[in-house]
Amino acid sequence: MTEVAAGLQVQLQYQRGEFALNVDINVPSRGITALFGPSGAGKTTCLRAIAGLDPDIAGRIAFAGDVWQDSSTRRLVPAHQRRIGYVFQEASLFPHLSVSGNLDYSQRRARGNGPVDHKVWLEQFGVDRLLARKVGSLSGGERQRVAIVRALLSDPALLLLDEPLSALDAPARSELLGCLEQLHADLAVPTIYVSHAIDEVARLADHLVVMEAGRVLSQGSLQSILAHGELPRVMSDQLGVVIEGQVVAQDQVDHLIELAFAGGRLWLPQRAERVGDRLRCRISARDVVLSTSAPATGSSALNVIEAVVAGRMEAAHPSQCIVRLDVHGTALLASITRRSWRSLALAPGSHVWAQVKATALGT
Repeated sequence: MTEVAAGLQVQLQYQRGEFALNVDINVPSRGITALFGPSGAGKTTCLRAIAGLDPDIAGRIAFAGDVWQDSSTRRLVPAHQRRIGYVFQEASLFPHLSVSGNLDYSQRRARGNGPVDHKVWLEQFGVDRLLARKVGSLSGGERQRVAIVRALLSDPALLLLDEPLSALDAPARSELLGCLEQLHADLAVPTIYVSHAIDEVARLADHLVVMEAGRVLSQGSLQSILAHGELPRVMSDQLGVVIEGQVVAQDQVDHLIELAFAGGRLWLPQRAERVGDRLRCRISARDVVLSTSAPATGSSALNVIEAVVAGRMEAAHPSQCIVRLDVHGTALLASITRRSWRSLALAPGSHVWAQVKATALGT
């Protein structure tokens, strides 16, 4: 069985008022697939159909060779038989139960082939300290931690996360995002993650499905989609690339780390990384400054990368354009004004230097 056949195939058609959904999505059998796009794109509608929560949506859904829905044959596997773990935007915990009671309920309903090591998830998400608490006494971040662990303890074959960080304040969001990064590294279950926040997608996703107005604009590997700038025009301010590399040095005095990637090296703020760790780094197009000569000393930008102009794309605002760059085989994007494009006399093949502040690479 191929990876696509072993994963999830979703073809949906739906009309409600002026909103029309018409999508064909393939989710690999491993890793995190992000449904990404602006509000109203149809991301949550797709997720609810996959979970079997909206049977009015017509189409075909198959997972690991098992057909969950086929409108042409009137086949519809009910939600409780799909072995799905679902985490909503707002944690839907049982208010009459304690944290421990919520988790016990989920684990009793697990229908997997083997025991679930619940202790690992409890410790990783810090839920082990909350077991005796009532749901009503939890903060928003704590409620989402419990909701995610509860979904994991059901031993799902497919995990669905619908903007789990959107209702959290910045500190709680950052902390839970770190937990989800660790989950990404450890979990073998395919996961679909809905978001309109590019920083979440850049840190978590392997595969990206870009949606707008009920349609799929593009789908493929995270790096490929972002490098080609295949985002909705209204989200052009989130254009950028994701670079993967290895931490090769750390500056303990200035709390910086050096990341080696295929196209060169970058300095960025240190979080908890150590030398030898693999790391993703997102570089926003609006944080890249171009010059046609090597910058003189005295600039505050720690990162100066030699690159070649590969092409130009339109931007949302008519005063701007997006420059596609080739850094020894690694893609980079830069958002500049059309005036700068002309005054620098840029064209495909032009040699430039891209400057990126280390402080812009902190996420």
